Amino acid sequence: MEWVSEALLIGLRPHGETSAVIEVMTPDYGRHLGLVKGGRSRRLQPVLQAGNSLLVTWRARLEAHLGLFSVELSEARAARLMESSAGLFGVQIISGHLRLLAEREAHPGLYRAAISLLDHLDGPLQSAALVARFELMLLDELGFGLDLTRCAATGRTDDLRFVSPKSARAVCGDAGAPYADRLLGLPAFLLPDAEGAPSAADVVAALTLTGFFLDRHVAGPRAIDLPPARAQLLGKLEAERREATDRSAS
Repeated sequence: MEWVSEALLIGLRPHGETSAVIEVMTPDYGRHLGLVKGGRSRRLQPVLQAGNSLLVTWRARLEAHLGLFSVELSEARAARLMESSAGLFGVQIISGHLRLLAEREAHPGLYRAAISLLDHLDGPLQSAALVARFELMLLDELGFGLDLTRCAATGRTDDLRFVSPKSARAVCGDAGAPYADRLLGLPAFLLPDAEGAPSAADVVAALTLTGFFLDRHVAGPRAIDLPPARAQLLGKLEAERREATDRSAS
């Protein structure tokens, strides 16, 4: 058994004294693990960093085996990502989310979205907005997508401001206003064809929305937590939102 593919490195664990088992996301072979002999050597240590893009060759006697990876660096992204909190949080969050996928199940759209996101991390606010959109896509790929196309109560396609936690469907402002305390906020930037940059409050609402459904349908049933970096990024945004509120009040 053998295949060659581009890949995004999302994890690594030591194996023996000199080798490593790496975890990569590929467009056609999904999330895949394999052994890299000498993976802890000085030559390969800078290559095998989460966030780097690789060209990998996987070989095994049988398809069910762990197999061996040979690797070549195709894009060194990890060093740049580690220079900022946004980059560091971003790669940790995306790597953690990709681990929620079943092994060896192709998700080419998520692979491309992850690469694009890691190449466009620029500050906590923009990075968190990209993460929220990625999480919407992840929910859809896992079979728990949100319907944000029309109001669940009226069928309207405009003024969509809320999401029902029960049905995961959008609700317009008029229909949802009496029940606002029981609904989740729907920031406009998550809607198709949205224009303008989101505020910190918008992005906090977006991550609260996606986090609710990720926890309910994915993390909760598996008795696991969402990536800790996600809470750290959300905390930074909450602080920015409070500062903006204080400035407008003064």
